[in-house]
Amino acid sequence: MNETVLIVEDEPRIADVLERYLKDAGYRTERATSGRRALELWRAAGPAAILLDLMIPDMDGLEVTRRVRASSDVPILMLTARAEEVDRLIGLELGADDYIVKPFSPREVVARVRAVLRRAHGDLKPPQRFQVGELEVDMGSFEARCRGRALALSPTQLRVLAALAAAPNRAFHRSELLDVLADPSADLRTVDAHVKNLRQRLGPCAAMLETVRGVGYRLRG
Repeated sequence: MNETVLIVEDEPRIADVLERYLKDAGYRTERATSGRRALELWRAAGPAAILLDLMIPDMDGLEVTRRVRASSDVPILMLTARAEEVDRLIGLELGADDYIVKPFSPREVVARVRAVLRRAHGDLKPPQRFQVGELEVDMGSFEARCRGRALALSPTQLRVLAALAAAPNRAFHRSELLDVLADPSADLRTVDAHVKNLRQRLGPCAAMLETVRGVGYRLRG
């Protein structure tokens, strides 16, 4: 994929881990340990995405986001040890694309980077109509059926089901399904809750919705 991710993190141990996992996933990386250096590298390297810690020296992550957003729509994923709702909302209002609370799984961070880049490139096309075995999903009429019988699904459950049905047998990371929710306040536990409720409403087709341990979910074709 050969895209550059700018890592802005003043804790060397965390930055080392993120850099290793991103490089293993095929990304190039640049590193900054302060807000001013982050802005310098953003201008010089033109990264595809920025992993930005909120608590960094000389200029915090919110101010960096504010300055970047004044002239760029590069995807920004905020990293922070602070989980307060106000921090999350301020970051999102300033234009952050995602918000990841420490401690986190580096695999999850890579998956989130991948997801925001797909969204930025326009690769997440809205699903229309799919049939997987005895299950039908029609986003045109906003309906789903199992063995010909209509399913009583909420709009969010239908969107999650459509995303899974668009690629049968593929394991979706929970962070990918987080994008489908289109809810800035949602987290990975929210995804689990929606999938659990969705499975309960699939009737005879419930067994098709499988949990992939350590990854997420898939719809078995």
